Amino acid sequence: MLKLFLLTSKRFVSLAIQSFARHPAIDNGSLRLRARRRLVMIGFLPFLALVLAIHWLGFLLDEIFFRGYRKVPIREPLFVLGVPRSGTTNLHRVLARDEQFTTFSTWESLFALSVSARKFWLGLARLDRSLGGHLARLLAWMEKHGFAAMDDVHPMTLSAPEEDYFALLPILSCFILALPLPFNERLWDIGQFDRRIPADEQEAILAYYRLCLQKHLYVHGPDKRLLSKNAAFAPLAGGLSRTFPDARFLICLREPERTLPSQLSSIGSGLEFFGTSARSPWVRDRFIEQLRFYYLNLAAQLGQTPPERCVWIGMNALRKNLHSALTDAYRQLGLPMSDTFAAILEQESEASRRYRSGHRYALAHFGLNAAELARAFADVHAEPRLAAILPPPATNAAPC
Repeated sequence: MLKLFLLTSKRFVSLAIQSFARHPAIDNGSLRLRARRRLVMIGFLPFLALVLAIHWLGFLLDEIFFRGYRKVPIREPLFVLGVPRSGTTNLHRVLARDEQFTTFSTWESLFALSVSARKFWLGLARLDRSLGGHLARLLAWMEKHGFAAMDDVHPMTLSAPEEDYFALLPILSCFILALPLPFNERLWDIGQFDRRIPADEQEAILAYYRLCLQKHLYVHGPDKRLLSKNAAFAPLAGGLSRTFPDARFLICLREPERTLPSQLSSIGSGLEFFGTSARSPWVRDRFIEQLRFYYLNLAAQLGQTPPERCVWIGMNALRKNLHSALTDAYRQLGLPMSDTFAAILEQESEASRRYRSGHRYALAHFGLNAAELARAFADVHAEPRLAAILPPPATNAAPC
């Protein structure tokens, strides 16, 4: 861990220096965007450094007080992978209601990756309840006003199940950092992990990630089955399969002609906040390249995985009949389904059929059209494993 800490510290200094350099392709040469990025970075970089320092302090304390976490086994974890904007968030939150699973919550993913931090915050919550719950009410108010703008894109609360790819933030290997730091080529390499990251670095990152999962089970119970949902982990499909040879996989897919504009739309405000034009051809083309790799890597790494270990589901199937899709998936993966969860699933299936997203976007907004996307993702639709799930390429650019 010391070697990883020193390497991360070195990379942070490099990122800080890059943040104030000129990147014309990213900001389209706009002086306003360049000035905005530099101004935001003055506040963001110290905040990021503080977050990293808190995580690493927690990791140090774990090695002193909670070394028993290293002995916790990870038995037959379930990884929900796929592509962004393919229904994985709702699926994750439904699966998290099954009592056989334990999964990361938002507050753990962002603020408490270490056992020490979890113990601290859980202890503080108990103290707050004994004193009347004033802190809990303040946090609820902050959630209501701070996260409301994301409801149509990615509903979020501190206690809700969340992606654990934030566990890679302390080692600066979390792809979401490409939003504030799009000029860093290593982050784009992380987005093509199985192909571009050297083998020794892959092993170091995956070993670190495994420790984070052991810490989670140490706190929540080693008898639980770990549930992990990460659309951003499609590039790590091969590495995850090697690191967790008894893992089960649920792969969620949506046609790329709808996935790409939805993803660009969902991250647009984040890019603009950090001084990058969401309509930049450079950004658009990089995300097309990344997304193509997501699909093709899933097919290459998991396409031949035995059916009792890997289930492929299209977004339309999840939306139209969640109950049937998950019942079949549980049976195929050999997962027990309790009567309690079966009843929950029936309720959630009806809610899923009625749900209509308020997220709207159009190809033209990003300088795209259906014919161009069909050409860009022709190899995705030609891949047999993917073609069996995905609808044919769209023929128009109607708003979604």
